[in-house]
Amino acid sequence: MKLRRRRGPGVVVVTGASAGVGRATAIAFARRGDRVALLARGAAGLEAARADVEQAGGTALPLPTDVGSAASVEAAAAACEEELGPIDVWVNNAMATVFSPIVQTTPEEFRRATEVTYLGTVYGTLAALRRMKARDRGSIVQVGSALAYRAIPLQAAYCAAKHAVNGFTESLRTELLHDGSKVRVTVVQMPALNTPQFGWSRSRMPRHPQPVPPIFQPEVAADAIVWASDHGRREVYVGGPTAKAIYGERIAPGLLDHYLAATGYDAQQTAEPMDGERSGNLFEPLDEHVDHGAHGSFDDQALAESRLLWVSKHKHALLSAGAAATAGVVGIVRRVR
Repeated sequence: MKLRRRRGPGVVVVTGASAGVGRATAIAFARRGDRVALLARGAAGLEAARADVEQAGGTALPLPTDVGSAASVEAAAAACEEELGPIDVWVNNAMATVFSPIVQTTPEEFRRATEVTYLGTVYGTLAALRRMKARDRGSIVQVGSALAYRAIPLQAAYCAAKHAVNGFTESLRTELLHDGSKVRVTVVQMPALNTPQFGWSRSRMPRHPQPVPPIFQPEVAADAIVWASDHGRREVYVGGPTAKAIYGERIAPGLLDHYLAATGYDAQQTAEPMDGERSGNLFEPLDEHVDHGAHGSFDDQALAESRLLWVSKHKHALLSAGAAATAGVVGIVRRVR
């Protein structure tokens, strides 16, 4: 179901807005004139994101926030509505991970990755619902991942959190339907993306982490998120690898187990050796004094568009055209009989 587009600038909240997908998404909303609340921990990244949003034509409100704290998220939501107005769109994008074998991952690392990636999504959704349900309107966009369906080695904490986001969102969707609510929730399932995540996440791998190719630019993800916020689509798949992972898991999960056991370690590492364990940004922001921007270090490999996303956007038109073509062929066949 297509949602009616807001008239005039809207109010959008983006978590994890200081870098990567969140940064690109904030800029994308700003380009259509929206007022954007920027939630993240790092001061330098937030300030740079504010400048980018304003340069793109939007209004920015930087709000230092740890999404792993429900109180911090609720305070940010209240500040957003006080400064910018009623929230139209809430994007749950913030994430944290650790690249590590499970047996070497500490309980504290599992807890923190879960707090940010899963519970951050829960807390953001709750803050949005407290406001949107009373007005009976609004859109919540969960930034998902192909890894929410098909987990891979060395990222158990992140994969588990994204699986949890799917389960939480499915429950929420059924409750909104039961209540007859006009609040909409959608999940945008992402492929490997060229973001700073791979340069600042905690890692104890022997070589530098990388996204599993093929890699897409964060602007592709941002385009999908903005589009999803205006439509009632249940899920949006970005990138062919996302669809392959999801459907492959449904068809042959055991085969994928063996394939990833054989290839998943090398596919997530470059040839560049790591000089010991990297503490990363799991517990403390690394953009407190340095802005890392939207892009990671894989620009030379990253794709600037997704054909699957284009098909998803135009699905109804393509189906209509296909139906019309089929009807035309049937009509011709009937006339020549």
